[in-house]
This record gives sequence, structure tokens and C-alpha cells, in this order.
Amino acid sequence: MIEISGIKKSYKMGDNIVEALRDVTLTIEDGDFVAIMGPSGSGKSTLMHILGLLDVPTSGSYKLHGREVSKLSEDELAILRRDEIGFIFQQFNLLPRMPAWQNVSLPLLYSEKKFDQDKAQSLLEQVGLGTRGDHKSNELSGGQQQRVAIARSLINSPKIIFADEPTGNLDSKSEKEIMGILKSLNAQGITIVIVTHEEEIGEQANRLIRMRDGVVQSDERKVPLAQERSSNQSNQSLDSEFHFGEMIEHFHQGWKTLAANKVRSGLSMLGILIGVAAVVTMLALGKGAQQSIEKQLSSMGSNLLILRAGNVRVAGVAQESGVRIRISMDDLAAMKAQIPAIKNVVPNVGGRGQVTYLNKNWNTYVNGVTSSFVEVRNSEPVLGRFFSDAENQRRATVAVIGRTVSRELFGERSPIGEVIKINRINFTVIGMLPEKGGQGPSDQDDRIVVPVMTAMYRLFGRNYVDSVDVEVSQKELIDETQDSVKEVLNSRHRIPLSQQDDAFQIFNMADLQQAIESSSKTMSMLLSSIAAISLLVGGIGIMNIMLVSVTERTREIGLRKAIGGRKVDILMQFLAESVVVSVIGGLLGIGLAWGVTTALASVMGWPMTISLDAVGLSFFFSAFIGIVFGLYPAKKASELHPIDALRYE
Repeated sequence: MIEISGIKKSYKMGDNIVEALRDVTLTIEDGDFVAIMGPSGSGKSTLMHILGLLDVPTSGSYKLHGREVSKLSEDELAILRRDEIGFIFQQFNLLPRMPAWQNVSLPLLYSEKKFDQDKAQSLLEQVGLGTRGDHKSNELSGGQQQRVAIARSLINSPKIIFADEPTGNLDSKSEKEIMGILKSLNAQGITIVIVTHEEEIGEQANRLIRMRDGVVQSDERKVPLAQERSSNQSNQSLDSEFHFGEMIEHFHQGWKTLAANKVRSGLSMLGILIGVAAVVTMLALGKGAQQSIEKQLSSMGSNLLILRAGNVRVAGVAQESGVRIRISMDDLAAMKAQIPAIKNVVPNVGGRGQVTYLNKNWNTYVNGVTSSFVEVRNSEPVLGRFFSDAENQRRATVAVIGRTVSRELFGERSPIGEVIKINRINFTVIGMLPEKGGQGPSDQDDRIVVPVMTAMYRLFGRNYVDSVDVEVSQKELIDETQDSVKEVLNSRHRIPLSQQDDAFQIFNMADLQQAIESSSKTMSMLLSSIAAISLLVGGIGIMNIMLVSVTERTREIGLRKAIGGRKVDILMQFLAESVVVSVIGGLLGIGLAWGVTTALASVMGWPMTISLDAVGLSFFFSAFIGIVFGLYPAKKASELHPIDALRYE
């Protein structure tokens, strides 16, 4: 089965080279029961580690079933250990967070990509622990723990079992029981190799090899082999394919590991939790602010151009003594007739007015408009109605008032049908405008709207308008319409070519809306970027915790590698734990963000909502953080040499 020739193993300790093995040559036959004995420092443990593929020789030949294995890679050796070899350790090396049956079934995670409770329970019954399968290691005696370790070594049906001082930590009764089990396994055809310093244990083997100073002193066969056994080639595969089911089990094990260290896991999640909550809240805050701004802008109208007259100078003299060009109602009619893209035209005439009702007095802004004002400015009255074109043509004294004016003059009573005086002229209140809130220093609800013809000829004594709201039918036609409006007005007012740029001012509400939206998005991204820094800090916290975990669980890593875990298996196990931390922290952060945004929305009155995009971005970013910052500790764990990890502490 095993042939080694000229095996040497040396270690460098400071400036000294220590020769642990010196030209060791021996053969172990299939079905043999071999004991390797010697004092401390004789090289017996080193020899067993090399025979068990836990360590590699400095030089020499090692053939398993006739195949040279001394130069195989670490992953190839792991697969050989998984399929050919079982280990029984002096310290048992059971994982405390797992029940006995899972400890037994652990090698199946790397061979069959799953745990198998039935198979593990069957082996526990075979070693006399059928009723202790659900007990953890701290609930078992030393002899029972060693039996669990023996059952674990058998789970993959190995051809050879290596036992390192299997009775060293046991009482005499447990010692006899363990040796009885080993002899029984040997009788079933399994090759047994024991390393021991106890003479009575060595004498029970069929073959006794004694070592001293790294060389074989004697090789004595006490009992001849019952029969010549064939050395069959290993049927193991060196396929390194990674299975999805194995990854699911790693996540499950990662959750159990984290649950066993609740305080440490909670602290490592805290950074991710705060980071995700901050990012989601900031995005919701920015979106809420943007929606609030959009709501205010929509109240001012969409696809809207605001036209005002400018000043024109001819030969250095200000035309009309510097007064703006007058825009007449005829200009509005010409614009609408000549420019098909114009949907509505609303003239505006305004000024301050003194309003009285009974013994109450209020100074407000009076705005003269047409009935199209309702559609252009999204101002459908919430009470009563708006005036008609017919009322405008006959210069009717009717008024639609804002919420602030209504509150100041009428309190909580309905103003509809009441008569108020505007600049000493009686007006009947026929409607109340929707509430729109403040816009800069002004209050959009502190106003009264009257027919434009009434305002021009009965209130302010004008034959021109102050400004014009031009609603364009399509957003894409705004720029073209803006040029057409200037062209029509410049032609009607015969503005010299050199003065046409300043003759009329057109304010594009779409440009304002776009600029505000851009600024809002920029601020949201800035706030989110600042919040994302806490995610990075949380990621660093995860890396630190995982590095501590790797250090604390070095022996566990060595065990997993000894029973067949490859580099990718160990890497994925620790990476899965890191991702579990970040994902759970991310989910808790999303929950915290929902609570914070709900509270802020009620306090600030903003329509703050958590978007699916923000949730998805934060969740996947937190998982990404877990992968990135968990990769280094996981890689460090995967690169530990199995024998160095087992010898840790």
C-alpha cells in the first residue's frame, strides 16, 4: 500500500537546521496493524504526518498504491486524504459547536458536499455511542470523544487509519475500549498505523517500528499478515469542481458559527448596519427633497415659458424714457395664432392691493389672469369655482382668493359668496385656490386672482400686461417656441436687430426644474457618498473580526484540511461567514433606515420613501463589502498548512 524510500525532513529553526527524519525507508502493507514507537523528538510524529499526507518530505520518494505522491499539490493531497485516509488525533479535535453526529459527518462536506445524519448515526452505533449523537463534545467523556473521532475517521470508508497517541489522554478502561475498536477495524481489512510512546499499546500491534533521532532503529513483525492483499489503485478524483450545495452548507455553518459568538458577531455587523442605514436614509432624504421640489415646481406649471418685456435703447437714448416695452393683449393673440406649438397663453397683471372685509384689513398681491390660469398653473379651486372667459370680457368683479387671505379675513369660515373690497372696489369671492406653500421669501397662498380685464381697467388702470405665461404643447418644442415668440414680438414691435437680445426676456421653467433636479441629485450623491464611508469602516471591522476568527480557529482549519478540505473549501467557508455578517447587517440596516425615514417624514412633512433601487444598491454593496474585506482573512485561512495549523498552540 505505502512505499517510502530515502525520506528526509528538515526544519530551519533560526540559524540551525534540524533533521527530523534521515533516509527513512519502509513499506506498509495493505491490512497491516503497525505501531510506531520512540521517545520525544525521535521523529515518529513527523513520520506519521508524512505517511498521512499532512506534511511533505524535504526529499525522498512516497508511493501510495504504486503512485508517486510526494510532489503532489496541496489540493491533490487533500483529495487523497479525503478518499483514502482517516485520522484519529490525541486531542480528538472535535468542533464544540457541532453535535456528535455532525462531527462524524464533517468529512462528507468535502466528499459528498453535504452532511448525512443516517450514515453518521450508524457509525456512532458501531462505536457504542448510538444514543449520544445529539450531544456536543463538552457533554461527552474523553473516551466518548475519542470514539466520535474514530467514527469520523470511518465516514469516508478509508483504506488506512492513522492514530496519533489515540489513548494518550484516556483512562485505562477507555484505553482498552479504543484499542478493541481499532483491532476490530483492522480485522475488517482496514490498515491501522498508531504512533504511541506506551509500550503496552505498541505490543498489541502486529508490527512494531521503533525510531530514534529520525531513523528507524528496528522493524519487528509480531504477527504475520493473514494473507497477501492486493494493492488496488485509488479511485479518487482530483476534480476541484465546487458545488452550489456545498456553498449553501458553508453559509449554514457560517450562521451557526456567528450565532455561537453573538457579541462579537453583533459588533462586526454594527458597522455594516450603520453604513447601510445611513446610505438608504440619505438616498430617501434626497429623493424626498427632490419630490418636494418637483411638487412645488409642478404647482408653477410644466412646459412653461414666462415672458417679460425688456428695455431697448436707440442711438443711446432709452426708448419710452427707459420703461419696458409694453406687451398688449393683441401681442398675445398674434403669438397664439402664429405659433402652433403654443397650447395656452395667460397674461398677468399684478400689484399690491388693500383688501378689507367687515372690520378686517389685509394687504396682499392681486393678480389679473384669464381662465387658462387654472390649467397652466395647476390651480383648480378647492372651494367654489374659477371665473369664466365671459366674466373676464365683461370685466366682472369676482375674485378667487388664496388660503392665507382666506385665513386672515374669514378664519375657518367658508369665503364663498362673501363680498370683499379690493382698493375700495367690491368683489365677490367665488373660489379658493389650492394651497401651494412658500416659494422663496414669498407666500404663493397670499394672493387674490381676478379677471385680467378687470385688473387692467378697473383696479390698476393699464392697457398692457406685466408678464405672459406661455404653455408649450410638448417639452421637446420649448426651445423652438422660445425663439418663435421672440421673433413674433420683435417683428410686431419693430425691434432693431442689434437690440433684439435684450428686448424681451423669456424665463424657461424647464431649465430651472432641470437645474434644481441636478442640484438635488448631486446633494443626494454627496450625502450618500459620505454615508458610504461608514460602510467601508464596517468592512474593515469585518476584516478585523475575521482575522481574529482565523487565529482562534487555526486548529479547526487544520482539522478540516486533514479530513479532505481543499484551499477553495476553506476559502469559501470563511468567505461565507463574512458575507453572512454583511448581509444580515445590511438587512438590519435597511430595517433601521425604514424606521428613521418614517420618523423624519412625519417630522419634516416630506414625502420620503425608500426606493427599491436604494435598498438593492445598499444590500448588494454590503454583500460586496463582505466579500472584499472577507477575502483576505479567508485567503489567509486557506493557505495555512494542515500540520502547522494542527500544531497551533
